[in-house]
Amino acid sequence: MTSLWLALALFTVAPVPAHLVPDPNRAVAGRSLRWLPLVGAGLGVAAGVAASLFWHPVSWIPGAGSPLLGAVVGIAVLAALTRGLHLDGLADVADGLGSRRPAEEALVIMKQSDIGPFGVAVLLLTLLAQVASLSTLFAAGSLAQGFVLLAAAQATGRFAALDAAAPSVPSARPQLEGGFGGLVAGTAELPVRLVIGLLGLAACLVAAGLAGFSLRGVCELAAVLLLSHFVATLFRRHCVRRLGGVTGDVFGALIEVGATVVLLGGAAAVGWSGGW
Repeated sequence: MTSLWLALALFTVAPVPAHLVPDPNRAVAGRSLRWLPLVGAGLGVAAGVAASLFWHPVSWIPGAGSPLLGAVVGIAVLAALTRGLHLDGLADVADGLGSRRPAEEALVIMKQSDIGPFGVAVLLLTLLAQVASLSTLFAAGSLAQGFVLLAAAQATGRFAALDAAAPSVPSARPQLEGGFGGLVAGTAELPVRLVIGLLGLAACLVAAGLAGFSLRGVCELAAVLLLSHFVATLFRRHCVRRLGGVTGDVFGALIEVGATVVLLGGAAAVGWSGGW
């Protein structure tokens, strides 16, 4: 449980009592990553509850509520619950990669506190894509289906971060520098990732069935989740090639990329088939 408290303290605004949070040594920090998909699912449900106040304020009246406003609120709540940590990582990685500088210089750019033009552009486009996709999903689905999609997107994005801690993925910075990426790099063995990934996928699909997804909708959701994992893997490999490994910012960027692909893929699936 100490690793769960650490995960909540590091990646959310949850008021975890200080005496429950252990020192983030390599072993405990690595185990905290295993809780990320579950933490993400909880954040997705919390965001869905907040969004439903505007999306389905009186759900028994057809046409009531605003899917667009609900989507804006849902994405804003996610950013607030995570202190914008992963969005900041996405912007920093965009600046580093967009600079086209060698790895050492790109890492220096990523450590700077300001956000450059690449970071701003990618951040705005990502948030717009998330809001537009979620609005489409809200308009086409029920309250329960919206909750499942938000939870699945956040859990899948965080699994991409866990997968980036595989022993085969190097750290871009030495562990002695104190960065989170160097602390947890290589701590997620293949059996751990397989078990968590398969359990997470099964949980998402079971939840989708209980939320009223059709058999076709469940299959489409499975395809979208697998697509998200594929895209996140390609993005991670590109970061490793350009930067020499992963950093804490890359972990955050992977979370946003993975979640965004789920929302975009879900919106595309709804557009093609007309609903879940």
